Amino acid sequence: MSRAAENTGFICGHCGRQVSPQSGGSYRNHCPFCLHSRHVDLTPGDRGADCGAVMVPIGVDHSGKKGFILIHRCSACGGVDRNRLAPDDDMDAVIALQRPR
Repeated sequence: MSRAAENTGFICGHCGRQVSPQSGGSYRNHCPFCLHSRHVDLTPGDRGADCGAVMVPIGVDHSGKKGFILIHRCSACGGVDRNRLAPDDDMDAVIALQRPR
């Protein structure tokens, strides 16, 4: 499957909003509105996970190479994944993840 065919839009499994494909050569791997994702990868971009459950954003980290990283936990199997923030992510939602609970 070509990279263009894999980088498609989707309807968010959490908030139900229509999400457009990521521009700039990257995969869209989470909703830019609510930051939730779907458990589809075992390793980034492989689409090899059978789980398919909603991944809940649980935090934000920073990497010197990749910049800000969104941390997700799977709502079904508990798997944890890390993905770069996208330029169009809702920064209010990102900041809210960093506040003490």
